[in-house]
Amino acid sequence: MVMEEVDSASCACCGLKEECTLEYISQVKANYEGKWLCGLCAEAVGDEMKSGRKKGNNGTHEALKAHMSFCSKFNSNPAVQVADGMKQMLRRRSGYLSASTAASVSPCSKK
Repeated sequence: MVMEEVDSASCACCGLKEECTLEYISQVKANYEGKWLCGLCAEAVGDEMKSGRKKGNNGTHEALKAHMSFCSKFNSNPAVQVADGMKQMLRRRSGYLSASTAASVSPCSKK
């Protein structure tokens, strides 16, 4: 088994860092004007291009520019925001479940 060389890549839009193979980093950079994008940002840029507003090489440039601007406005990593939202959702859900479980086993309910 041959181990591929791995390096850390930082998203040009949101700053998310990932460990990736050098081949993958090169492929992503080739698609986005020499910039490496995380999967979430690459999807957003791709969606912007598919929407029909931006096409061709200039479309890639414009879609990339628009998404980078979007990320800079919020000055945070969208992936972290998604993870935070999921944590909050799970906390609420687990609190709800533990409260309903506690209520069903409450000493008051056994008379």
